[in-house]
Amino acid sequence: MSMRGRRPARPFVMTFAVLALLAACKDANGRHQAASLAGARPPAETRAPNGEGQTPAFPNQTRAPQPASTERFSIRTVVSGLSHPWALAFLPDGRLLVTERPGRLRIVSPAGEVSAPVAGLPKVDARDQGGLLDVELSPSFATDGLIYWSYAEPRPGGNGTAVARGRLVADGPEPRVENVQVIFRQQPTFDSTKHFGSRLVFAPDGTLFVTLGERSLPASRVKAQDLSTDFGKVVRINPDGSIPKDNPFVSQAGDRPEIWSYGHRNVQAAALDLKGRLWTVEHGPKGGDELNRPEAGKNYGWPVITYGIDYSGAPIGEGLTAKAGMEQPVYYWDPVIAPSGMTFYTGDAFPAWKGSILIGGLVQKGVVRLVLGPDDRVAAEERLPIGERVRDVRQGPDGAVWLVTDETDGKILKLSPAG
Repeated sequence: MSMRGRRPARPFVMTFAVLALLAACKDANGRHQAASLAGARPPAETRAPNGEGQTPAFPNQTRAPQPASTERFSIRTVVSGLSHPWALAFLPDGRLLVTERPGRLRIVSPAGEVSAPVAGLPKVDARDQGGLLDVELSPSFATDGLIYWSYAEPRPGGNGTAVARGRLVADGPEPRVENVQVIFRQQPTFDSTKHFGSRLVFAPDGTLFVTLGERSLPASRVKAQDLSTDFGKVVRINPDGSIPKDNPFVSQAGDRPEIWSYGHRNVQAAALDLKGRLWTVEHGPKGGDELNRPEAGKNYGWPVITYGIDYSGAPIGEGLTAKAGMEQPVYYWDPVIAPSGMTFYTGDAFPAWKGSILIGGLVQKGVVRLVLGPDDRVAAEERLPIGERVRDVRQGPDGAVWLVTDETDGKILKLSPAG
């Protein structure tokens, strides 16, 4: 349903047959070369990288070959006219929660009927990259009715990522949240309108992972390596905001006990795999978007090591891509895809996608599909064109793939098998 006048949007359907590219690719230095190996498939990315002379640490760490099989799909616009929607979450009855960065949370029916804004949410700092961001249901939603959301919280002297929860009252013409509690605040407060991170993922043990950006500016960037701050971290908290006793830095004086992993830039994609392990994708600089599997207490390098370069064209720090004690990304992109939102696909609607990671691409204006091998390395990469900035990716109850597009005229899109 269109937000304009609340009239049903005329659905448009686009069908894509994703075909193999020409049997040619570029190597890590951007030189054009034939794919001469028997059976070799070219990578999806063939442009020259920004990090000239940088080489991957192991095979297929970047520019993996395209997969041997793919799927044809159709796209239907379920809702249009949203203002920079950021995240989706499915309610048990099939309705969706969708956030809009200006600070509105809405409930959307599968047919596209859009509710009035949900009342009771706290104020947000909606400047630039801020606003109302992720939303997630409590693992016990059926009994407690709680939802969780992240947002850029305005504070004296600046702002910071915060997480709140409240009981959703979703029936009737005036939906609302009650008993709102702020359960987490990124520390310290900082005056920036960028890099809030903000994905929320509940682990199988009931704890909550929250991804946090390093706030972008030179003064805050280096704090991604500082365990006394929450900048550039993945944190792990209990559903009430308390700290799990088995967090890696919980007993180290001066370190923030909520920290799970550090050395991140701006993580805006996170999901659990089929084994219940956390995976993330973070925005890199000019080149250097990263897929990681964050583990307790480990350092993922930013800004000491990174692929890609600064936006000015200068190296980041000493220009290092590897250093002892710092983790390599499972995969990286140079040039960037600008990743936001991800899911591990488990449905039956698209058999060739089963087990794949689906990642939203803002610059890519589509969905990036990664196929993992048994060693947790990337075996193949495919680009699925959508034509708009994809901010979030979710699997629906019927196995369809649902997207939100981060535009002034933002949309909820549904990907179904082409019939």
